[in-house]
Amino acid sequence: MDLRQMEYLVALADEGQFTRAAAVCRVSQSGLSAAIRTLEDELGTTLFLRTTRKVEPTDAGLALLPFARQMLAQATAGRDAVVRASRELSGRLRVGAEQCLGIVDVPTLLERFRRRYPQVDIHFVQTGSHDLVAQVREGDLDVAFVATTDHLGAVARTELGRRRLVLLCPPEHPLAASSRIEWADLRDEDFIDFQESWAVRSLNDEAAAAHGLGRRVRCTVNDVHTLLDLVQRGLGVALVPQHVAAKPQAAGLASVQLPASSTPEWVVSAVTAAAPAASAPLLLEILDSELRGDEQRAA
Repeated sequence: MDLRQMEYLVALADEGQFTRAAAVCRVSQSGLSAAIRTLEDELGTTLFLRTTRKVEPTDAGLALLPFARQMLAQATAGRDAVVRASRELSGRLRVGAEQCLGIVDVPTLLERFRRRYPQVDIHFVQTGSHDLVAQVREGDLDVAFVATTDHLGAVARTELGRRRLVLLCPPEHPLAASSRIEWADLRDEDFIDFQESWAVRSLNDEAAAAHGLGRRVRCTVNDVHTLLDLVQRGLGVALVPQHVAAKPQAAGLASVQLPASSTPEWVVSAVTAAAPAASAPLLLEILDSELRGDEQRAA
């Protein structure tokens, strides 16, 4: 057994499908399938039940899975220890992020970076995506995690993931029982939304305008949990990315789908300055490793 086989095993167990697991591991589907078969031959047992609809671990696969995760975690810890011993990187790294991006767990990412490069002085700021892009563009931040593709100029952007917008409303709201609504159904609603520096506010305003919808934004907030609280209290409805609707604080609220063909996607990206600190690419390397599942799967 080797680390690559363990990575494939964990990815396949988590994703439940060869195609998605191969994409996570950045390998061809045939390559991943062959590696799993080789592992099964080596162990003399079947690790996964394969059907046309899904792939599930057998009892043997489930027994091996925690040890596979442990092997990968130990390998990551070992690499971190070697880096700490051989690369005493120093200097300053200025990072920014919008709140609750979902796709990237920024606090965990900064913690991992600090463990690997303890001599780097990290400065972190949390604000809206439009403000963050401006700070990166002006050289005040080295890297920022944002949810906008607007006003980037020459700023380098790496897309990290996408989410659809959904409507959140109290369970007693007339639209709560709908499985899907049209934009015209929102014409007479009161809205709760974020400040204009937040990317989702621009996305909502532009989408509403494109559908001839004059929105009444009654409450403007600068915090996801405050928005959810106001919706819970019946002060309005909100248009949010899917992962916000899945937060524990949104329990009890109705999440209603909008037409996929006419609803814009919420796009999360990493943007970097024209001349970032030397440590900025190393932060993104750690993020890339996390998104590939070397330490944890992002959402």
